[in-house]
Amino acid sequence: MSINVLIFGHLADITGKDSLQLRDFHDTDQLIDHLNNLFPSMKKARYACAVDQKIIRTNTQLREDSTVALLPPFSGG
Repeated sequence: MSINVLIFGHLADITGKDSLQLRDFHDTDQLIDHLNNLFPSMKKARYACAVDQKIIRTNTQLREDSTVALLPPFSGG
């Protein structure tokens, strides 16, 4: 199962990437744990997570070709 991860703002600075293609993650908790292990600075970072263009607040199941976006805090005017 392939997952697309889009990374924005200071999170891209932390990871050195603006996107990742990952395999074999079945839910967002599993994916975030993996990213925290790869990039320890992410553990302290504040960000929202969206799956297929919907902000999520709890663990969410992923499907083949799901897109997960990691979004830093933002404000608008």
